[in-house]
Amino acid sequence: MIHFVLHDSKDSVAVVVVEGVKAGMELNGWIMDEDRMTSVKATQDIPIGHKIALKDMATGDTVWKYAVDIGKVVAPIHAGEHAHVQNIKTKRW
Repeated sequence: MIHFVLHDSKDSVAVVVVEGVKAGMELNGWIMDEDRMTSVKATQDIPIGHKIALKDMATGDTVWKYAVDIGKVVAPIHAGEHAHVQNIKTKRW
C-alpha cells in the first residue's frame, strides 16, 4: 500500500494520500521521478493531504516539495512528523 507520494527524490516532505495515518505506523511512499519506494515511521497523526517530513530539518532549512522550495523551517522537524503551518512558513513574506 502507498501511504504518501513525493515527486522528486530530493524532496524533504511528501503528501499523505490515505486516511487514518496514526503515530507509530510504518508508512510506504512512492518516489515518482525514480519510480521506487521508500518508507518512514509516522511519529504523529497526519491527516490525508497534509505533509509528512522525510528527514530531520533544523530551523532555517529549506523545505522541498515537488522539487520546489516551498518555504523555511521555523521550528525543528523530525522525520515522520506532521509538516505544516506550525513548523513551516513561506519565504515570500
